[in-house]
Amino acid sequence: MTAIDVTAAAVTAALSIIDGNLHEFGDEYPDDTTVGDRYPMRAGNVGWTTSFWPGMLWLAYDLTGDEKYLTAASGHVGSFAARVDGRVDVDTHDLGFLYTLSCVTAVRRTGNPVAKRAALAAADHLMSRVLHPAGIIQAWGDLRDPAQRGRTIIDSLMNTPLLFWAAEETGEHRYAETAWRHAAQLRDHILRPDGSTYHTFYWDPVSGEPLRGETEQGHADESCWARGQAWGVYGFLLNHRHTGDESFLTAARRCADYFRAHLPADGVPYWDLSLTGVERDSSAAAIAACGLWELGERDAAGRILGSLISDYLSGGNALLRHGVYDKPKGVGVDEGTLWGDYFYLEALTRVTRPGWTHPW
Repeated sequence: MTAIDVTAAAVTAALSIIDGNLHEFGDEYPDDTTVGDRYPMRAGNVGWTTSFWPGMLWLAYDLTGDEKYLTAASGHVGSFAARVDGRVDVDTHDLGFLYTLSCVTAVRRTGNPVAKRAALAAADHLMSRVLHPAGIIQAWGDLRDPAQRGRTIIDSLMNTPLLFWAAEETGEHRYAETAWRHAAQLRDHILRPDGSTYHTFYWDPVSGEPLRGETEQGHADESCWARGQAWGVYGFLLNHRHTGDESFLTAARRCADYFRAHLPADGVPYWDLSLTGVERDSSAAAIAACGLWELGERDAAGRILGSLISDYLSGGNALLRHGVYDKPKGVGVDEGTLWGDYFYLEALTRVTRPGWTHPW
């Protein structure tokens, strides 16, 4: 079989699993990770990963044009509207992940007015998390929490597209200006001179002074958490696409160079790039494949995707196995991950649908 045939077969296999999950999940949400290769269900629309399920349904619709996926994906808009209206678990920068995939995509595909209102409400709530002296969006928790004040994380680069979209929709430049300033702070402080990244970084919330980098899910503060590095590849590039700022493109390339230089032979990283002989993280590989493809590094992206297809497909109701959520806490280690599945399907969509417009 040719590489094109292999990828087409992988799309067919992925859609078959999604079809099964349509019946199993209904209008509910699977948990962050599998347990023994199968997703348990979570209690309601909470947490940072729920949008990856409707995100996959939108991808399935883009891949096939089948109305069943359109209907199912659109059916989640009401849940996300209720979540932001009721302020249910929204004290997080991950509003970008949550509402870009669930609601902004619905607006772009169907013009859904409920989705537009919810996405704009989420963007406004995200703006309320800005610490203006530092110019950053606080990652987690109550803004008064001393353990979290002034802290942001590399993942946040994937959340700024919600603000860029809000600027386009409303004509209010404050959304885009906030997103640009936040990304610039990460460029200057979370990205290290050697091209690796900190997972998290603290600023003084009063003076705005940069303080220190730390990790939350990596091996050590000065190591390089693989998924964070993948977020850097894709996230800096997306911020370049929205702003035209060449420094963000340079940052994305530096992250990509470091990521590629620290891969094992099959192109799927260990969960921390400073380690070898430990668990792999297929989700980091899937994220990086999307970023590398968007960056124009098609050979590197194709090699990673080919390894995922060959050796990392799940035998359960996930698309991928051998992902890692939070190794230091022992959460979701060597399991399927909801975000890994989403970005794997996004990578397949990129390869098999030339000219496809991504949701970010």
